[in-house]
Amino acid sequence: MSRPLILAATPVPAHLEEKLKQACEVIKVPRGTRPSDSVSAEQAGQVEGLLCNPAVPVDAALMDALPALKVISNFAVGYDNIDVTAAASRQIIVCNTPGVLDAAVADLTIGLLICLSRNLVHGDTYVRDGSWETRGAPPLTQDVRGKTIGLLGMGRIGREVARLAQAFDLTVLYHNRNRDPQADESGLAEYVDRDALFARSDFVSIHVPHTPETENSIGKREFDLMKPSAYVINTGRGAVINEPELIEALKTDQIAGAALDVMVQEPLPADHPLCKLPNVILQAHIGSATTETRLAMITLATENLLDVLAGRTPKAVVTPS
Repeated sequence: MSRPLILAATPVPAHLEEKLKQACEVIKVPRGTRPSDSVSAEQAGQVEGLLCNPAVPVDAALMDALPALKVISNFAVGYDNIDVTAAASRQIIVCNTPGVLDAAVADLTIGLLICLSRNLVHGDTYVRDGSWETRGAPPLTQDVRGKTIGLLGMGRIGREVARLAQAFDLTVLYHNRNRDPQADESGLAEYVDRDALFARSDFVSIHVPHTPETENSIGKREFDLMKPSAYVINTGRGAVINEPELIEALKTDQIAGAALDVMVQEPLPADHPLCKLPNVILQAHIGSATTETRLAMITLATENLLDVLAGRTPKAVVTPS
């Protein structure tokens, strides 16, 4: 029996590539190339698996160009790049890599919170540009301890942030589509309505997915509710925030600042208005970007793909059963 043909549209470490080759025929897709353009018409009709990442759009047209496709395994938790509805209608299984990156994203969230509160990025510049020598001590910053963090979204990452926040004596609030009985009963976090979350928090940390319902769901109305001393932290998805309204709130000091690991446009151009604002900390979508976490993610993505092709149940499935 011939081995299934798969397309690898994301880099794979050598030991995992070898594992794939033991079970499959593997064709590597060059970066920036549409997967279906990397195979002949005959091969396109034989491709059963696609290993990809969020930079690879997987739409209905691509699925139709690969009519034998059985599984799309995304090297990410998010799957905005995949038309899941189109996949489900074609009985293609879509997999992702949840769980293994929760700690890394939570660590970054708390790191950004500390950077905002203690103004660490400005502090570094203050030393490097000679201001410490010429102007003396920099302006005072704020304590982290005793403040309130509001988590919009209480999934795996939200819970991990809540756990870390307790080590800093932060009061933890959360709002979620569904209440988390375990968080309530354990005292991990206090459930509040959405408006109260924005009104009471010193730091609003966003952990909801990008869906039609959440797109642009945080904007002027929410910033109007926030304290002038409060900050927004987004390690979730950029499109959840109405960026022009955030920029206006930051320009007018309606809120104190923001820390963004995700934006609507990625990579963010250097001339983007966000890059001109002194009260914003920007990161290049690095929430999961540690050596250990990325290895765990690509390992899970590889295992998901191989499981489906072998008739086994994969560890993480996005499409309805």
